[in-house]
Amino acid sequence: MSEARVGEGEVRDPGLQPERTRLAWRRTTLSSTVAAVLAGKSALHGGPSAAGVAVCAVCCVLWLWFLAVAHRRIRTLAATGDDGPPALAARHATAATLCAVALAVCGAALVL
Repeated sequence: MSEARVGEGEVRDPGLQPERTRLAWRRTTLSSTVAAVLAGKSALHGGPSAAGVAVCAVCCVLWLWFLAVAHRRIRTLAATGDDGPPALAARHATAATLCAVALAVCGAALVL
């Protein structure tokens, strides 16, 4: 196992934490994909309407945005060296959170 230097004289062993985090990002991306597909199916069920197609398009854009953020983080986690993975930038965390919340709101709008 690789050990990362944390501070003066301290040694931290990240263990499998980077792998678990990478897998969590993959699961979240898969869940987001399922939500976007179900939103598209719901929007087109019973014939397409202008509002349904617009909300479906927004869901697809949100899904693509989340996919880009998640893919960037997965690549970063996969490319880490002995120092361990760098912290997730605040703007990327905010973008991922906003995408997830907005996708949930769009999905709820399609169901209601």
